[in-house]
Amino acid sequence: MRRAIIVGTGSHLPEGVLTNADFEQMVDTSDKWIVERTGVRERHILTDEKLATSDMATAASAHALEMANMQPTDLDCIILATVTADMTCPSGAVRVQQKLGANNAFAFDVSAACAGSLLGLDIGATLIESGRIRNALVIGAESISRIVNYQDRNTCVLFGDAAGAMVLRAADETTRGVLAVVTHTDGRQWELIHVPAGGSALPGKKVTDPTLFTVHMSGREVFKFAVRALADLSHELMRRCQLVNTDIHWVVPHQANRRILEALSQKLAIPLERFIINIEHTGNTSSASVPMALDQGVRDGRIRQGEAVLMLAIGSGMAWSGAIVRW
Repeated sequence: MRRAIIVGTGSHLPEGVLTNADFEQMVDTSDKWIVERTGVRERHILTDEKLATSDMATAASAHALEMANMQPTDLDCIILATVTADMTCPSGAVRVQQKLGANNAFAFDVSAACAGSLLGLDIGATLIESGRIRNALVIGAESISRIVNYQDRNTCVLFGDAAGAMVLRAADETTRGVLAVVTHTDGRQWELIHVPAGGSALPGKKVTDPTLFTVHMSGREVFKFAVRALADLSHELMRRCQLVNTDIHWVVPHQANRRILEALSQKLAIPLERFIINIEHTGNTSSASVPMALDQGVRDGRIRQGEAVLMLAIGSGMAWSGAIVRW
């Protein structure tokens, strides 16, 4: 059976760091308040104004290609998940293609916010399974700090910048590889997380309030929606793969909020010790979140060959996506 297997992972965090102590000087908040409500203690920020999302994406991709023992020219396809591309057009993926020198690949972006990297995984795996391509580079990368309102304590303390990447390769496998990917959206909930201005509905030339170019989020409603949707999605994926919760070795979730992860752990009856969590030091990095956590789990030896890995993400749309991979 032709399957997509993940043969390389990589990640990148920019050098700038904002701690909770920094936020105590910026808005009416405290380290205790932030940690109790989010689990975040620090987040990395792209402070160099000469750099953009594609630079982080390129760095993460280089690490993933090195692990896969591949050259950029070996790539057939580059899929970049982002809502903070370098510019409106062209796509961020073509900037990554240029910077990597991946001249034999076709490249495009997907936009599903925090769920984007798993949507990209779905597309890449489907292209491989169809025989259209032999390999793909899937990236999640975000410069969320550049669309955050640093006067809004309910959102600004959550987000950080980062990139994560996965290299997929075709293999004749009956057990290993990407076993299932499922993506859902509910456009009725689009207002829960959105950036009002900058698109054709509210173009920049008509905007006088700069906060309209920043993230607006209804945190409490997102929390309730996320826990329910991700739990249901997990059960759907396990049914498709004929697995139960005890068969899942690792959960690699979107690092949105530690309380969401704790609630999800209880609903799935999977101990939190089997979740790969890095939110304390990264914050919510949107589409970069899952591939970055996956890379950390692979590189520190937690994820081993033959283990079942459940990956989950939810974001603006509302869009939520999940995958089960046999490593």
